[in-house]
Formats: sequence, C-alpha cells, structure tokens
Amino acid sequence: MSYEYRHILVAVDLTKDSSRVLERALPIARRNDNAKISIMHTLEPLGFAYGGDIPMDLTSIQDQLDEHARERLAEVADPHGIPRENQHVVIGMPDSEIHRFSAEHGVDLIVVGSHGRHGFALLLGSTSTGVLHGAQCDVLAVRVGTEENSEE
Repeated sequence: MSYEYRHILVAVDLTKDSSRVLERALPIARRNDNAKISIMHTLEPLGFAYGGDIPMDLTSIQDQLDEHARERLAEVADPHGIPRENQHVVIGMPDSEIHRFSAEHGVDLIVVGSHGRHGFALLLGSTSTGVLHGAQCDVLAVRVGTEENSEE
C-alpha cells in the first residue's frame, strides 16, 4: 500500500495567511514525486448573504467578486509556479465545494488553514472543521492567525 500523495488541494481564504497554507503544501508535493497541486478559493453566493430577498440582479457584482478573487488567487499561486489551470475559484459553500472538487479530481490530500478556534466559536463551526468531517481523504489543517505565526 502506497502512502504517496498524487494530487494535493490547497484551500485558501485569500487572507494574508493563504501563502502560509500553500507553503506548507509545497514540500509535501516535492517529497511525493512532485505531486500535482491545485489551489482553490470558494466564494459564497451573494444570494446566501442576503437571503435571496434582494429585488435586484446580483450577477454583475458576483462576477466582479469572482474576477477579484481570481486576481488575488494568482498573487498567491503564481510566485510558487502553480499553473493557472490549477487555480480555481468556485461559488458555493466552502466545505461542500472542497469535498466536491476533491472527489471529482482525485485529490488525496486537502491542506486548509485553521484558526484553532475553541469554545463557542468551535460550536459555530468553521470551514476547516467542515472539511475534516466530510473528507474522503487526508486533511492537513495548518494553524494560522496566531501572533507567533504572523510575525514570521
């Protein structure tokens, strides 16, 4: 039985910690015969944020958000040589879209940032928790957002 990873999905939120999450995946890919890396950001549909009760067409705003997310994702991925065809911006709920992408593209490792929430914040859930609980492959949660991490 082989434990080599062939396709790694890095899920990012496009904050300043996104590079840290990607940088944790890169050496894993190198150690696994240069495994393919895909990087993904998920935009929640504007209709979800406003309950779908807005009497206007949000398509152009959603398109602008999509374009901005693609530009930001490229800023994170391009310096590390991640080809544009492996950079994905999708619309939907983050944990569901990460699971869908992983299943459709044969991902065997998901790398996601985690803020290490506890107590009440943990009860409310997080993307990393949702990814972990529904994943059909290994998940690496990279601790982000702490003072000691942000000083590096």
